[in-house]
Amino acid sequence: MSVTVTALHTTAIKGTRVRSVEKVELDEHGAAGDRKLFVVDARHRMRNGKQLGNLQAVVARFEPPRLTLDLPDGSVVDGEIELGERVSVQFFSHQMTGRLVIGPWSQALSDHCGQLLRLLESRSAVDRGTRGPVSLVSRGSLRRLGEQAGTGPIDTRRFRMLIEVDGVAPHAEDGWLGQRLQVGNAVLRFDGNVGRCLVTSRDPDTGEITLRTLDFLRAYRSGVRSTEPLPFGIYGRVVRPGTVRVGDTVELSGE
Repeated sequence: MSVTVTALHTTAIKGTRVRSVEKVELDEHGAAGDRKLFVVDARHRMRNGKQLGNLQAVVARFEPPRLTLDLPDGSVVDGEIELGERVSVQFFSHQMTGRLVIGPWSQALSDHCGQLLRLLESRSAVDRGTRGPVSLVSRGSLRRLGEQAGTGPIDTRRFRMLIEVDGVAPHAEDGWLGQRLQVGNAVLRFDGNVGRCLVTSRDPDTGEITLRTLDFLRAYRSGVRSTEPLPFGIYGRVVRPGTVRVGDTVELSGE
Protein backbone atom coordinates (compact mmCIF):
# COMPACT_ATOMS: atom_id res chain seq x y z
CA MET A 1 0.00 0.00 0.00
CA SER A 2 1.31 3.48 -0.81
CA VAL A 3 1.71 6.03 1.98
CA THR A 4 -0.57 9.04 1.66
CA VAL A 5 -1.44 12.19 3.58
CA THR A 6 -4.84 11.64 5.19
CA ALA A 7 -5.22 14.84 7.22
CA LEU A 8 -3.60 18.22 7.89
CA HIS A 9 -4.21 20.28 11.01
CA THR A 10 -3.25 23.85 11.90
CA THR A 11 -4.28 26.52 14.35
CA ALA A 12 -3.75 30.28 14.18
CA ILE A 13 -3.22 30.74 17.94
CA LYS A 14 -1.06 28.29 19.84
CA GLY A 15 -3.24 26.26 22.23
CA THR A 16 -6.55 26.91 20.48
CA ARG A 17 -8.46 24.16 18.70
CA VAL A 18 -6.68 22.65 15.69
CA ARG A 19 -8.61 22.83 12.42
CA SER A 20 -8.58 20.44 9.47
CA VAL A 21 -7.34 22.02 6.25
CA GLU A 22 -6.99 20.62 2.74
CA LYS A 23 -3.52 21.99 2.06
CA VAL A 24 -0.60 23.81 3.67
CA GLU A 25 2.25 25.88 2.27
CA LEU A 26 5.51 24.93 3.96
CA ASP A 27 8.69 26.97 4.40
CA GLU A 28 11.49 26.89 6.97
CA HIS A 29 9.08 28.11 9.68
CA GLY A 30 6.48 25.42 9.00
CA ALA A 31 2.95 25.82 7.63
CA ALA A 32 2.02 29.36 6.66
CA GLY A 33 -0.14 30.89 9.40
CA ASP A 34 0.19 27.91 11.74
CA ARG A 35 0.70 29.04 15.36
CA LYS A 36 1.46 32.53 14.12
CA LEU A 37 -0.03 33.93 17.33
CA PHE A 38 0.34 32.94 20.98
CA VAL A 39 -0.72 34.14 24.42
CA VAL A 40 1.28 35.11 27.47
CA ASP A 41 0.19 35.64 31.07
CA ALA A 42 0.77 38.63 33.34
CA ARG A 43 4.34 37.45 33.97
CA HIS A 44 5.12 37.29 30.23
CA ARG A 45 5.17 33.47 30.17
CA MET A 46 3.83 31.69 27.12
CA ARG A 47 0.69 29.72 27.99
CA ASN A 48 -0.76 26.86 25.93
CA GLY A 49 -3.21 23.98 26.31
CA LYS A 50 -1.09 22.33 28.98
CA GLN A 51 -1.87 25.11 31.46
CA LEU A 52 -5.07 26.44 29.87
CA GLY A 53 -7.09 23.52 28.57
CA ASN A 54 -10.11 25.69 27.80
CA LEU A 55 -8.13 27.44 25.06
CA GLN A 56 -9.02 24.39 22.96
CA ALA A 57 -12.68 25.41 23.05
CA VAL A 58 -11.75 28.51 21.01
CA VAL A 59 -11.56 28.33 17.22
CA ALA A 60 -9.16 30.90 15.73
CA ARG A 61 -9.02 31.79 12.05
CA PHE A 62 -6.34 34.15 10.79
CA GLU A 63 -6.32 35.42 7.23
CA PRO A 64 -3.99 38.42 7.56
CA PRO A 65 -4.79 41.03 8.52
CA ARG A 66 -8.14 39.60 9.75
CA LEU A 67 -8.44 37.51 12.91
CA THR A 68 -11.66 35.79 13.97
CA LEU A 69 -12.31 34.00 17.26
CA ASP A 70 -15.32 31.72 17.65
CA LEU A 71 -15.96 31.35 21.39
CA PRO A 72 -17.89 28.48 22.97
CA ASP A 73 -20.67 30.81 24.18
CA GLY A 74 -21.48 31.53 20.53
CA SER A 75 -19.91 34.98 20.41
CA VAL A 76 -17.54 35.99 17.63
CA VAL A 77 -14.66 38.45 17.94
CA ASP A 78 -13.53 39.63 14.54
CA GLY A 79 -11.48 42.37 12.97
CA GLU A 80 -8.21 43.44 11.40
CA ILE A 81 -5.23 43.27 13.71
CA GLU A 82 -2.69 45.98 14.38
CA LEU A 83 0.71 45.24 15.83
CA GLY A 84 2.12 47.14 18.77
CA GLU A 85 5.35 47.10 20.74
CA ARG A 86 7.82 44.23 20.84
CA VAL A 87 7.78 42.20 24.05
CA SER A 88 10.37 39.73 25.34
CA VAL A 89 8.65 36.67 26.81
CA GLN A 90 9.49 33.30 28.35
CA PHE A 91 8.80 30.64 25.73
CA PHE A 92 9.36 27.26 27.39
CA SER A 93 12.99 27.44 28.61
CA HIS A 94 14.17 30.31 26.41
CA GLN A 95 13.37 33.92 25.65
CA MET A 96 11.74 35.06 22.43
CA THR A 97 10.25 38.28 21.14
CA GLY A 98 6.73 38.84 19.92
CA ARG A 99 4.66 41.87 18.99
CA LEU A 100 1.52 42.79 20.87
CA VAL A 101 -1.70 42.37 18.91
CA ILE A 102 -3.84 45.48 19.36
CA GLY A 103 -7.58 44.87 19.42
CA PRO A 104 -10.33 43.04 21.34
CA TRP A 105 -8.84 39.53 21.20
CA SER A 106 -6.66 39.65 24.33
CA GLN A 107 -9.64 40.70 26.44
CA ALA A 108 -11.86 38.03 24.89
CA LEU A 109 -9.29 35.30 25.63
CA SER A 110 -8.72 36.67 29.15
CA ASP A 111 -12.45 36.58 29.89
CA HIS A 112 -12.75 33.06 28.49
CA CYS A 113 -9.79 31.67 30.43
CA GLY A 114 -10.40 33.61 33.64
CA GLN A 115 -6.99 35.26 33.82
CA LEU A 116 -5.11 38.14 32.25
CA LEU A 117 -3.71 37.13 28.87
CA ARG A 118 -2.13 39.09 26.08
CA LEU A 119 -2.03 38.01 22.46
CA LEU A 120 1.26 38.28 20.58
CA GLU A 121 2.33 37.80 16.98
CA SER A 122 5.48 35.97 15.96
CA ARG A 123 7.06 34.50 12.86
CA SER A 124 6.21 31.09 14.31
CA ALA A 125 5.31 29.77 17.76
CA VAL A 126 5.80 26.07 17.04
CA ASP A 127 7.49 24.34 19.97
CA ARG A 128 10.86 23.50 18.39
CA GLY A 129 11.30 26.47 16.07
CA THR A 130 12.95 25.95 12.70
CA ARG A 131 14.53 22.65 13.78
CA GLY A 132 11.09 21.06 14.09
CA PRO A 133 8.25 23.09 12.55
CA VAL A 134 6.60 20.04 10.95
CA SER A 135 5.21 17.03 12.80
CA LEU A 136 3.82 13.73 11.56
CA VAL A 137 1.94 10.74 12.94
CA SER A 138 0.46 7.68 11.26
CA ARG A 139 -3.06 6.32 11.54
CA GLY A 140 -1.47 2.98 12.35
CA SER A 141 -0.01 4.49 15.52
CA LEU A 142 -3.36 6.01 16.43
CA ARG A 143 -5.02 2.62 16.00
CA ARG A 144 -2.36 0.92 18.13
CA LEU A 145 -2.83 3.42 20.95
CA GLY A 146 -6.57 2.93 20.70
CA GLU A 147 -6.07 -0.82 21.15
CA GLN A 148 -4.00 -0.15 24.25
CA ALA A 149 -6.65 2.19 25.62
CA GLY A 150 -9.55 -0.05 24.60
CA THR A 151 -11.28 2.88 22.94
CA GLY A 152 -10.85 2.27 19.23
CA PRO A 153 -8.83 4.68 17.06
CA ILE A 154 -7.76 7.84 18.90
CA ASP A 155 -8.77 11.24 17.53
CA THR A 156 -5.59 12.56 15.88
CA ARG A 157 -6.42 16.09 17.03
CA ARG A 158 -5.41 15.13 20.58
CA PHE A 159 -1.82 15.14 19.38
CA ARG A 160 -2.01 18.46 17.51
CA MET A 161 0.18 17.16 14.67
CA LEU A 162 0.52 18.94 11.34
CA ILE A 163 0.51 15.85 9.10
CA GLU A 164 -1.35 12.55 9.44
CA VAL A 165 -0.51 9.70 7.06
CA ASP A 166 -1.78 6.19 6.39
CA GLY A 167 -0.41 3.11 4.69
CA VAL A 168 2.23 2.04 7.21
CA ALA A 169 2.37 -0.19 10.28
CA PRO A 170 1.99 1.32 13.76
CA HIS A 171 4.93 3.54 14.67
CA ALA A 172 6.65 2.91 11.34
CA GLU A 173 7.31 6.66 11.28
CA ASP A 174 9.95 6.11 14.00
CA GLY A 175 12.07 4.51 11.28
CA TRP A 176 12.03 7.70 9.22
CA LEU A 177 14.30 9.56 11.62
CA GLY A 178 17.41 10.83 9.85
CA GLN A 179 15.76 10.44 6.45
CA ARG A 180 14.36 12.89 3.94
CA LEU A 181 10.83 12.41 2.68
CA GLN A 182 9.05 14.05 -0.20
CA VAL A 183 5.56 14.95 0.93
CA GLY A 184 3.60 16.60 -1.85
CA ASN A 185 6.24 18.76 -3.54
CA ALA A 186 7.97 19.63 -0.25
CA VAL A 187 11.00 17.77 1.09
CA LEU A 188 11.16 17.21 4.85
CA ARG A 189 13.82 15.75 7.12
CA PHE A 190 12.68 14.16 10.37
CA ASP A 191 15.15 14.31 13.26
CA GLY A 192 13.30 13.46 16.48
CA ASN A 193 10.44 11.79 18.32
CA VAL A 194 7.68 13.93 19.77
CA GLY A 195 7.56 13.30 23.51
CA ARG A 196 4.09 13.61 24.98
CA CYS A 197 2.59 15.68 27.81
CA LEU A 198 -0.75 16.38 29.50
CA VAL A 199 -2.20 18.15 26.44
CA THR A 200 -2.91 14.78 24.79
CA SER A 201 -5.20 13.84 27.68
CA ARG A 202 -7.52 16.73 26.85
CA ASP A 203 -10.61 16.47 24.68
CA PRO A 204 -9.71 18.30 21.43
CA ASP A 205 -12.98 20.26 21.45
CA THR A 206 -13.50 21.14 25.11
CA GLY A 207 -10.01 20.88 26.60
CA GLU A 208 -11.30 18.73 29.46
CA ILE A 209 -9.16 15.77 30.56
CA THR A 210 -11.01 12.71 29.25
CA LEU A 211 -8.36 10.09 28.40
CA ARG A 212 -5.34 8.82 30.36
CA THR A 213 -3.18 9.06 27.26
CA LEU A 214 0.13 9.20 29.08
CA ASP A 215 -0.65 6.09 31.12
CA PHE A 216 -1.54 4.14 27.97
CA LEU A 217 1.60 5.33 26.19
CA ARG A 218 3.73 4.47 29.20
CA ALA A 219 2.32 0.94 29.22
CA TYR A 220 3.81 0.05 25.85
CA ARG A 221 6.15 2.86 24.74
CA SER A 222 8.22 3.66 27.83
CA GLY A 223 11.02 1.27 26.81
CA VAL A 224 11.30 2.50 23.23
CA ARG A 225 14.57 4.16 22.23
CA SER A 226 13.66 7.73 21.40
CA THR A 227 14.90 11.31 21.48
CA GLU A 228 12.14 12.35 23.92
CA PRO A 229 10.20 10.37 26.57
CA LEU A 230 6.82 8.80 25.79
CA PRO A 231 7.27 9.19 22.03
CA PHE A 232 4.29 9.38 19.70
CA GLY A 233 4.93 10.77 16.22
CA ILE A 234 7.98 12.55 14.85
CA TYR A 235 9.13 16.09 14.15
CA GLY A 236 11.40 17.59 11.53
CA ARG A 237 12.37 20.52 9.37
CA VAL A 238 11.63 21.76 5.88
CA VAL A 239 14.49 21.06 3.46
CA ARG A 240 12.62 22.23 0.36
CA PRO A 241 9.56 24.48 0.69
CA GLY A 242 6.42 23.40 -1.08
CA THR A 243 2.72 22.59 -0.93
CA VAL A 244 1.27 19.57 0.85
CA ARG A 245 -2.32 18.49 0.22
CA VAL A 246 -4.54 15.79 1.64
CA GLY A 247 -4.13 12.82 -0.68
CA ASP A 248 -0.49 13.53 -1.55
CA THR A 249 1.96 10.66 -1.51
CA VAL A 250 4.84 10.26 0.94
CA GLU A 251 8.08 8.71 -0.33
CA LEU A 252 11.80 8.72 0.35
CA SER A 253 13.64 11.64 -1.27
CA GLY A 254 17.08 11.66 -2.85
CA GLU A 255 17.63 15.32 -1.98
